[in-house]
Amino acid sequence: MRFYSAALIAALLLVVSPLYKPAFGQQKGDLILATTTSTQDSGLLDVLIPIFEKKTGYRVKTIAVGSGQSLAMGAKGDADVVLAHAPTLEEKYVADGAFINRRLVMHNDFVVLGPASDPAKIRGLPRERDVFSRLAEGKFPFVSRGDNSGTHILELSLWGKIDFKPSGSWYIQVGQGMGAALNVASERGAYVLADRGTYLALKKRLALEIVYEKSRPLLNIYHVMEANPAKFSKANHVGAAAFGNFMVSPEAQAVIRTFGVDKFGEPLFFPDGGKSEKDLVS
Repeated sequence: MRFYSAALIAALLLVVSPLYKPAFGQQKGDLILATTTSTQDSGLLDVLIPIFEKKTGYRVKTIAVGSGQSLAMGAKGDADVVLAHAPTLEEKYVADGAFINRRLVMHNDFVVLGPASDPAKIRGLPRERDVFSRLAEGKFPFVSRGDNSGTHILELSLWGKIDFKPSGSWYIQVGQGMGAALNVASERGAYVLADRGTYLALKKRLALEIVYEKSRPLLNIYHVMEANPAKFSKANHVGAAAFGNFMVSPEAQAVIRTFGVDKFGEPLFFPDGGKSEKDLVS
């Protein structure tokens, strides 16, 4: 499986390798998946996509960007299927007719990370609004993805809950994925909002610790959705449906259930195939 930067998207839409031979002899074509960077940085798709390709004969071209960019790609017909974690934004695109068959795949949660010394004294604060109020009042260094990803959208909503618009040298916007944001926060001794899965996958190389966790509003929920065939006739609708079905299948859900346990002692994601968001918050 390969991951491509946003700068290569146009080329990826045109290039098909003549040397590619699917597992079962008959090439079914390329399938373009636009997805959030956390599925790349955690390594989950490195496991799932080869299974899907072997079972179906499709070749998946994965473009890992923020959820906002992933959804925008799909809404322009530049992706066949999208895996994202920005529920409110996803619902808007579905309502606008860009996607069909939006299905819950998995979840983990968001945590606030910071240096071990915790200069803002975040540990022990009861609510996320207390955490972000403390950061705002002290202007402690904070790294923002700044990329319209699901993580960035949630972060902005948390600042909004305290009626605060962060700005200034202490507020570091990187405009990149989760892994890059974690690296910058580690180097700068800054705080950062992150999904737990990516943090656990990269933890050994980071000088960051969890300083706030386990709050229901910080659920990180992933859905898969297909480009609407009524709107995008040239999209690979059969392949997109196959990928969506695979992601919620017992086989893929079993992989998700155990992914990370051997390396980190706990799963990086929790499978939710067949569930609704209401099941997660009830």
